[in-house]
Amino acid sequence: MAEPVPGLDLDRFGAWLVSAVPGAGGEVTASVIAGGKSNLTYDVTDGTSRWIVRRPPLGHVLATAHDMGREYRVMSALQGSAVPVPHMFAFCDDPEVIGAPFYVMERIDGTAFTRAAQLEALGADRTRTISTRMVDTMADLHAVVPDAVGLGDFGRPEGFLGRQVERWKKQLDSSHTRDLPAADELYRRLSADVPPDGAVGIVHGDFRLDNVLVDAADRPAAVIDWEMATLGDPLTDLALMLVYGRMAAAAGAIVADANLAPGFLTEAEIVERYASRSDRDLSRFGFYLGLAAFKLTGILEGIHYRYQHGQTVGPGFDRIGDLVDPLLQAGLDALD
Repeated sequence: MAEPVPGLDLDRFGAWLVSAVPGAGGEVTASVIAGGKSNLTYDVTDGTSRWIVRRPPLGHVLATAHDMGREYRVMSALQGSAVPVPHMFAFCDDPEVIGAPFYVMERIDGTAFTRAAQLEALGADRTRTISTRMVDTMADLHAVVPDAVGLGDFGRPEGFLGRQVERWKKQLDSSHTRDLPAADELYRRLSADVPPDGAVGIVHGDFRLDNVLVDAADRPAAVIDWEMATLGDPLTDLALMLVYGRMAAAAGAIVADANLAPGFLTEAEIVERYASRSDRDLSRFGFYLGLAAFKLTGILEGIHYRYQHGQTVGPGFDRIGDLVDPLLQAGLDALD
């Protein structure tokens, strides 16, 4: 009998794999390659072939926040497009197999760069190439017509921006541990001046370099972690990536800081590169930056709330709350 792996019953999974993936053997071994409160990811082999398996976190979770069918569907739809994604082999929605829905996809060889030090080892020229190709891949994603790949009903794009403002206001309210006047002001200004939604596109929801696997030739081999994907205004992806970059400059080692490596495109260069590859209207981009700052505030305050209540432990969590005030100020400045 195979060694047990948390969240993946190998005997049940192996029996299912034989019936779902042609050529697969039933005797499998696995190791966890990602975990925590996000979706669990496993490296699985039958001794001949290797796959990646994704399932929701252990314990009680909101199905809408960890929708395996959603991830599987969007990556399946993008097969053959200009957006590199892993090949999808099979999806299982029967919780009797391993206790939750899951899917099996191709194992891609590539690196998810999270730290500046990783890119510094490659040199500024290669770093510039990697960051430029990342922006190009984002633009390629946003150019995909949802109806053309069978995703016309993948979300509710009407009123997307306004709903985002309200969603993150509710998130902030639910994580309240302290008064944040700047958050109240940012919400007031965002909600009072929501621009019309741009042309509907596929929104990744968390597009960053550490969610792109880069191959040995410095090319994007696969965009991963699609659990927040939907239909809406794709400029929210661009803005969120830039605000993550600003946060890295202020947070140091607390968050991924690959964008600080020498050679990585500057914020202005990223916007210019994206604009050269896209026909989307960037005239109200300040709003998108403000919304991204508001969204990240909601995420950080949620972490801060859990830390204050003893629900999150580990290095760095005690400093997460300190990032909020400068983030809110950056959001207000963007609206100006």
